[in-house]
Amino acid sequence: MSYQIDLSGRVAFVTGASSGLGAQFARVLSQAGAAVVLTARRMERLKTLRAEIESQGGDAHVVELDVTDPDSIKAAVAHAETEMGTIDILVNNSGVSTTQKLVDVTPDDYDFVMDTNTRGAFFVAQEVGKRMIARSRGAAPGTFTGGRIVNVASMAGLRVMGQIGVYAMSKAAVVHMTRAMALEWGRYGINVNALCPGYIDTEINHHHWQTEAGQKLINMLPRKRVGEPRDLDSALLMLCANESRFINGAVLAADDGFGV
Repeated sequence: MSYQIDLSGRVAFVTGASSGLGAQFARVLSQAGAAVVLTARRMERLKTLRAEIESQGGDAHVVELDVTDPDSIKAAVAHAETEMGTIDILVNNSGVSTTQKLVDVTPDDYDFVMDTNTRGAFFVAQEVGKRMIARSRGAAPGTFTGGRIVNVASMAGLRVMGQIGVYAMSKAAVVHMTRAMALEWGRYGINVNALCPGYIDTEINHHHWQTEAGQKLINMLPRKRVGEPRDLDSALLMLCANESRFINGAVLAADDGFGV
C-alpha cells in the first residue's frame, strides 16, 4: 500500500524562498498540492521560481518580504491572505550567517544574524500565528482550522560548531522559541515544530565544499558527505501534513547522524 501526503487546498507561506532550502521547500509543497506564497527580498529570483512552479501545474504567488522589518512582515502576510486565502502552513526559513571567532564579532555582525534568524523568525511566526488563532476561535464546528508552523533551525542550534558561534546561538533560540509557541498555541490546533538540517549543499556554500577546509569538514562527518536540499523533502512534508496533528513541539534533526 502506498502513502501520499496531500496538501491540496492548503496555502503555504515560505520565507527565504529565493534560493537554497527555501526554494526547494516551496517546490516540494507545491508538488504536494499546496498553493505557495514565495517571499524574500530578491523579487526577480522569486518570479523565476514562480514561473517554474506554474509551468509544472502549481499555484504560486510572489510577495516581497524583509523579515527584519515588522511593517514588511505585516504587509506581506496581509497581502498573501488577500491574494491566496488564509495561511495554513508557515515555513519560517529565512536565515543568514557569518564565519568568525567570537572575539571578532562586532555589534553589527551580531545584529545582522540575530535580527534575521531569531527576531525575524519570531515576528513572522507571531503574525501568522495571530491569524491562525483568530481563525480557530471563529470557526464553525467541524471546520478545518489546524495550522502548521515549521521553524527552520539548524543542527548548529543543537551542537555548537567553531567559527559560527553567533549563528549557533540564534538557532538555539529558534529551537526554544518553537517549544514555547507549541505550548501556547497547541490549544488552537496549531502545531509548531523545528527542523534542524545538517550540512546541505546549496548555491551559497557550494564552492566551500571544494576547498581544503570544506573537504576537511566533510571527512569529519559520519558518512563523509553533505546533503542535498531534496534530502529534507520528506521531513518537511511530514511536519506540514494534515496527519501530523499529534506532532507538536518536536525538534527534528535531519543531519545524517552528525549530532549523534
